[in-house]
Amino acid sequence: MIETLLAPFLFPFMQNAFLIAVLIGVPCAVLSCFVVLKGWSLMGDAISHAVLPGIVLAYIAGIPLIVGAFAAGMFCALSVGYLGVNSRVKQDTVMGVVFSGMFGIGLVLYTKTETSVHLDHILLGNMLGVGTADLWTAGIIAGVVCLVMAVKWRDFLLHAFDPAQAHAVGLRTGWLHYGMLALISLTIVAVLKAVGIVLAIGLLIAPGAIAFLITRRFERMLVWAVGLTVLAGIGGVYASFWLDSAPAPTVILILTAMFLVAFVRRMVLARRSTQIGAAQPSQEVGLPAP
Repeated sequence: MIETLLAPFLFPFMQNAFLIAVLIGVPCAVLSCFVVLKGWSLMGDAISHAVLPGIVLAYIAGIPLIVGAFAAGMFCALSVGYLGVNSRVKQDTVMGVVFSGMFGIGLVLYTKTETSVHLDHILLGNMLGVGTADLWTAGIIAGVVCLVMAVKWRDFLLHAFDPAQAHAVGLRTGWLHYGMLALISLTIVAVLKAVGIVLAIGLLIAPGAIAFLITRRFERMLVWAVGLTVLAGIGGVYASFWLDSAPAPTVILILTAMFLVAFVRRMVLARRSTQIGAAQPSQEVGLPAP
C-alpha cells in the first residue's frame, strides 16, 4: 500500500515536476500578494500573454527563449505605462489592447515559423517534460526574486498601498514600479516551461487572493500564500499521476478550490459576526438594572 502511494515519487520526470512546482510556487506566491494588493491582476495577465512574440522572435534569432520572453514582457509593461500616462484611455483598457495585440502578433509569427516547439507546450506548459536546464533557470530566477523581495518588501508594500506617501518619504517610486514589473516578467519566464502562458496568471493571482481572504496581516498573508501554493503544486502533480491529467491545470484547479473554500469560510465568519453583533444589544437590554 505504501509503495503504491509513493509510486509517483519514484519516476525521474515526476521528481522534476514536483521540484519545479515548488521552485516556481514560492516566487509566484510572494509576488501574488503584491499583485492582489496593488490591483495588478490584469497586468500579470497582460505580461504573461505578451511574451509569446518574444519567444518566437528569440527562436528565429537563435537566442535563448527566456531572453525573448523577458524582453517582450518588459516591452509590454513599459508600453502600458507610457500609454497610460500619455493618453486619455484608462490603464485597464490600455493593458487589454496591448496584451491582446502582442498575443495576436505572437500567434501570427508562430504560424509562419517552422519550429519544433509545440504551441500547446507554450500555452499550457509541459511540467512532465521539465529538464535540468529548466530547473536551474527556475531556481536561479526564484532565488533572485525572493532575495529582492526579502530585502525590499517593506518598500514595495508602502508603494502598493500609498505611492504618494512612498514618494514623500524619499523612496524611488519609479524604480519600485518598474522593478516590480521586471520581477513579474522574470517570474513569468520561470513558470513558462512548467505551466505555460495561459495558466501562469493563475499562479500570480490565486495565492494572494486566497491568503487575503484568510488573514489581514501582510506577513501572515505571505506565509499563507507560499504554504498553500507549495501544497497545491505538490498535490496537483501527485493527483495528476493518478488522474492521468496534465499537472499544470490540476494545480490551478486545486488553487481554485482553495479560493472557494476560503471565500465560503470568510462569508460564514462575516455572517456569524453580524449575528453576534445583532444579538448583543438585545442581551444588554435584558440585563437587570444596577
